[in-house]
Amino acid sequence: MIQTLRLGHATIETPDLQKSLDYFVGISGFVLAEKQGDRAFLTTKIGQLALILVKSDRADCTRLAFEVAADTDFAAAQNFLASQGIKSEMRGDPFPGTPKALTFTDPKGTVIELYANWSFLTVNQGVAGIGPLKIGHIAFFTPDVKGICDFYQRVLGFRVSDWIGDFFVFMRCNSDHHTLNFFAGKRTHLHHLAMELKDMSHMQQSCEVLGAARIPLGWGPMRHGPGHNMATYHRNPDEHVIEHYIELDQMKSEALGYFEPRPWHIDRPQRPKVWEPHKWVSGWGLPPVPGFLGERD
Repeated sequence: MIQTLRLGHATIETPDLQKSLDYFVGISGFVLAEKQGDRAFLTTKIGQLALILVKSDRADCTRLAFEVAADTDFAAAQNFLASQGIKSEMRGDPFPGTPKALTFTDPKGTVIELYANWSFLTVNQGVAGIGPLKIGHIAFFTPDVKGICDFYQRVLGFRVSDWIGDFFVFMRCNSDHHTLNFFAGKRTHLHHLAMELKDMSHMQQSCEVLGAARIPLGWGPMRHGPGHNMATYHRNPDEHVIEHYIELDQMKSEALGYFEPRPWHIDRPQRPKVWEPHKWVSGWGLPPVPGFLGERD
């Protein structure tokens, strides 16, 4: 097993690169570090690579990059992947600030890039727009939720944090309640992209920025059941659902097996579990507008 430690960045394909740049830089508040033809590299305000935007004829998330431990033996990792029937390739200079990455494809067709060493791409700076702390988690529709859940546990060391029924799984690779979600759907495509904010004042600021740009919320502010994070949701120009969140549950100790106690938890203590469908939506707050989180045709 290869133990992933952090979601580093995601590659988002878009039919209109400039419109996506206007949104992710002007509204979301990421920093354009570099542009290479039809690819743009965006960092957080402290300089960590967070998004790679690629001009394409479709709009979807096609690659995920995860950080592994600095002493990871990539040759051993390749041998392990081969033992699982997974072809992989070592790439040099795969993206700015990263000397090498081990790449392979997961069962649903998303390219996975594993790296251990990296450098900041921009200086710590104030930014216009919202300015998230990081890309916190990414959710996909997929026809085989249980199969992809098993793959990420068996190959990349993820743990299951919660299920909603048998159709929506929350998975973690570090203390965050979830880094990946998989939701039953007819085909594989992005469900939502989530960005962590600092606190409630930052969430209010994000709503003011969206309001000034005439971008309506489709859901929130509200507090979830699984993960118990406070969240808002809206759509970007490519019609991707974007989540802003704070106060996500933390699994501080795998040995203890429960999430860091918080006053808003539904269970005491809050342990991983299967949540009953139709009762999971939120601890408080209005439901999403009709059809907002449904699968796109």
